[in-house]
Amino acid sequence: MPETYTDAPLLSDAFDRALLLATDHHRRHLRKGTTVPYVSHLMSVAALTLEMGGTETEAIAALLHDAVEDGGGPPMLARIDEEFGADAARIVLANSDSDSEPKPPWSERKRAYIDSIAHKQPDELRVSLADKLHNARAILLDYRTHGDAIWMRFSSRDGVPIRMYYRGLYDAFDARRDALGPLAAPALEELGRTVDEIDRLAK
Repeated sequence: MPETYTDAPLLSDAFDRALLLATDHHRRHLRKGTTVPYVSHLMSVAALTLEMGGTETEAIAALLHDAVEDGGGPPMLARIDEEFGADAARIVLANSDSDSEPKPPWSERKRAYIDSIAHKQPDELRVSLADKLHNARAILLDYRTHGDAIWMRFSSRDGVPIRMYYRGLYDAFDARRDALGPLAAPALEELGRTVDEIDRLAK
């Protein structure tokens, strides 16, 4: 099948600027326990968001979804608002589990994040699902490669808290299936299968 084109590009120079900002902000960051540049995660989340039918604003927020909680704080949120608009800033804030230092305890933050899914707007949900799906994919891939040793990255002996967290995420997203929209269904189902497979391997 030949390539298809559009007369009106769906991504503008705003997306390019967001990618540059994300790359600059996270330039020294690596994926947990690896030598993979962290920006790979941000690009993957943006791609998944677009594949779910997300808008350019959602894709921009996907690129910047960790910029506030990973050192940027309120000044970064204000910059996102100014440069990319209030909706992009809103989506980023909705997908930040904490911008305070020191951060609250892990379990407290994760429980609050799961609870927040019930109240997220559809655009916030799609970015959130893309983020958690890509993280779950990475956990499964690394578990197949390294086994139980990967749980030490999360300060856990057996990974039970992590596995419970992802099970809770899937259940919360599944309850919002209609709000996510029909194009998000494949990503939601993949998250469920990935969580099931992680549990199967860990038992």
